[in-house]
Amino acid sequence: MYRRFDLKTELVLVTLPTSIIVAVLFLLKAFSKQELLFASLASSAFLIYLDPKHPTNSLRTLLIAQTAAAIVGYLVYLLAGPGYLSAALSMIAIVLVMIFTKTMHPPAVASALNFAFQDNKPDTLALFLFALLLLVLLIILQRTSLWLIRRKEKIKHSH
Repeated sequence: MYRRFDLKTELVLVTLPTSIIVAVLFLLKAFSKQELLFASLASSAFLIYLDPKHPTNSLRTLLIAQTAAAIVGYLVYLLAGPGYLSAALSMIAIVLVMIFTKTMHPPAVASALNFAFQDNKPDTLALFLFALLLLVLLIILQRTSLWLIRRKEKIKHSH
């Protein structure tokens, strides 16, 4: 298995995305019954853990791709209703958005599909966007953690 750091450091790093997703799940339980809509955000969280500096996991990419996916999926759902037609149109639209904005983030495709298939829950879009903001916080925390870890390693190796 590939590890960037020792086991203790890897466990510390994986704690952040896990904690954020668990918090989101508890919020969902309290406010909604649309848990599957947030599965793609869990995938985003673990991509961020795996490689927080990769362009796929940048703040810009995450925000544009996931926000566009949710909005596109939701609007297509409102216009065409739930089902395979909505899913197909949503997927095509979000792939085009990601290509034109240069924001390829594969979990966003799942977000668009999930919104296209969802039950009629008007509060779902707002909850999704709130959870997305939690992921932005995760990116900031992960990058800060990596910076601190690398700084500690440099200091340790220089002595």
